[in-house]
Amino acid sequence: MATCPPYPTHVHRHTHWWQRTWVRYGALITLLALSGLVILALVREQTGTQGFLVGLGLAVLPVPLLMAAFRWLDRVDPGPWRNLLFCFAWGACAAALIAIVANSFATRWIATATADPASADTLGATVIAPVVEESAKAAAVLLVFLFRRRDFTGIVDGVVVAGVTATGFAFTENILYLGTAFGTDQLTGDSGIASVTAATFFVRVVMSPFAHPLFTVLTGIGFGIAALSTGRHRLRRALLPLAGLLLAMGMHALWNGSAAFGEYGFFAVYAAFMVPSFGLLTWLVIWTRQRELGTVRAELPAYVMAGWLTPAEPYALGSMRARRIARQYARRHAGKEGARAVARYEACATSVAFLRQRGRRGRAGADFAVRERALLDVLWHLRDLARPALDHAARATAPPPAPVPVPVPVPVPPWAYPYGGTHSAYGPRTAAWPYAPQAPYAAQAPHYPYVPPYHPYAPPGPQRP
Repeated sequence: MATCPPYPTHVHRHTHWWQRTWVRYGALITLLALSGLVILALVREQTGTQGFLVGLGLAVLPVPLLMAAFRWLDRVDPGPWRNLLFCFAWGACAAALIAIVANSFATRWIATATADPASADTLGATVIAPVVEESAKAAAVLLVFLFRRRDFTGIVDGVVVAGVTATGFAFTENILYLGTAFGTDQLTGDSGIASVTAATFFVRVVMSPFAHPLFTVLTGIGFGIAALSTGRHRLRRALLPLAGLLLAMGMHALWNGSAAFGEYGFFAVYAAFMVPSFGLLTWLVIWTRQRELGTVRAELPAYVMAGWLTPAEPYALGSMRARRIARQYARRHAGKEGARAVARYEACATSVAFLRQRGRRGRAGADFAVRERALLDVLWHLRDLARPALDHAARATAPPPAPVPVPVPVPVPPWAYPYGGTHSAYGPRTAAWPYAPQAPYAAQAPHYPYVPPYHPYAPPGPQRP
């Protein structure tokens, strides 16, 4: 067990004004706010006020479901909400603005250079848009990876950060497409199921709400594997995020170009490629999450031996069901404050387990001891509220004891009794061994040929004469 350094030192460095935290936060918030205002004006100009409101109302429907799904994946070691808010705002504002401006400029330039607007639109959708959009979304993942490194420790963190960023981007893009479709219906007079708005809503919101998150998640997986790599593999850490970004661009290009494969090209790509890819990535993420729970169960017993945790806590903290039961128990007996305390206790214990695993692998950093002791101090401070709840959860989720096998008597065949019935001439036969010697041979057991002699190395017991 590592503890705090005996002589902690505090180095005071002179920092410039632009290096201060509040300046960086202020600049980032200002950038995102300006991007949001500009993208709002551009979308409203293309769709009109009524179309914008309709698109906004329809585009917001899948957002809570996607956010809840990614938050569920991150329940083992949940990251701070500020990271998720930044990622969603970046995708909805900054990345969407970059994509709209860059795609429009590139498409117009290709149309002017080739004098073929139709080919320019096709090339822009299948080549330019995937490169620009995936690069803009990957920028948020890169920023979190560089500046929030403690919160970015593995594949699940990469998936969550990338998925939330893509959810924000898809939200803004859906407003644009649905608002434009509504404007088209207003001009043509279509309404109901046969309208362009209904078709666009079905394709983008019902059939493929996971399309953009699926693309960008590949980039997040690349960054997540890079986060698991040690410092010795610098080339691999640089190439893995790039490989994930290239895969995301390729999948995005295939999705955008599916309409060029014929009348049923979209449905063919959707059924043969998108759905299996979604299922495979979902399995990968859930499997990774189960491995994280296994890490919690494997690393925390060391703190049990040191006296920081009780013996039941590693089991309870390594089960999502037990964690939920513990929070419910705390809420019933200590109210919302107790439930929040247990949730914080679970998060800190999980962080300790992951920190210890990184320390064993040489990836924890020089401040390992300080961070470990800070987390353990939080656990010790919350132990009075959390331990009863976790002990109750461990008992509630413990597997039932294995039943004790009852010996079943062996049936004795009729021919074992030469004189009929269930008794021989020398007393009743035993079911365990029908040929066991009976009286009067019991007194002559030492001379009976079927009784093995006493062996000097037999287990302790009554010895034969």
